[in-house]
Amino acid sequence: MDENFLKEDETLDDLQLKGICVIQKKDAFRFGVDAVLLANFANIKRNATVIDLCSGTGIIPFILAGKTTASQIIGIEIQEEMTEMANRTCKLNNLQDKIKFVNKDLKDLEFIKSLPKVDVVTVNPPYKLKNSGIINPNDKNAIARHEICCTLEDVIKSCKSVLKDNGRMYMIHRPDRLADIICLMRKYKIEPKLIKMIQPNFKKAPNMILIDGQNNGGAFLKWDEPLCVHNLDGSYTEEINKMYGR
Repeated sequence: MDENFLKEDETLDDLQLKGICVIQKKDAFRFGVDAVLLANFANIKRNATVIDLCSGTGIIPFILAGKTTASQIIGIEIQEEMTEMANRTCKLNNLQDKIKFVNKDLKDLEFIKSLPKVDVVTVNPPYKLKNSGIINPNDKNAIARHEICCTLEDVIKSCKSVLKDNGRMYMIHRPDRLADIICLMRKYKIEPKLIKMIQPNFKKAPNMILIDGQNNGGAFLKWDEPLCVHNLDGSYTEEINKMYGR
């Protein structure tokens, strides 16, 4: 492999999806099942345009590129190192014509409003409130997990700015923030349409939620069947194995 593609502190991970491999840091934030769940939850129609906010390593755009017929995907990420790494993954997989990553702050509304309106926005935002036990606000993992660089309202406001009329927003978050999510979606006229609860296993309460919202949509909310990540013996369920292509 060309030394420009992979650095000493990085790994190359096979997504088992049309030969796509993604570059990640060995000791920094790495994608988890939440990103895989969101990418599989999003309904991407033929030739749809997509923006992925809080893009991180770019995992969601790469899964969407492998599983859908989206025509163009833009990832927005505030951490320059992550953006550079994601763009190297693009080159490695020859996906430059379909995906690009931009190092920008989603709170930069002048930039956000300069983007083309898209059919779909996906976002796996920081889950934890800024004051919930952060030790080092400069830590890259803390930035990914805590609302240091953006709040939930910042995220939903940005979704509103880039969505076409009737475009869809797909988000994964935590159940304890559901009231906040729905209130803010309605504030910005993104109507909640479908909610899916994710359980660690069928004996445990949900620890993640997937939510689908429609820009300027009419009021009608449905609940999808819950999904369990693990069987009681700790193995992945059939639904999760299918998502991973196993």
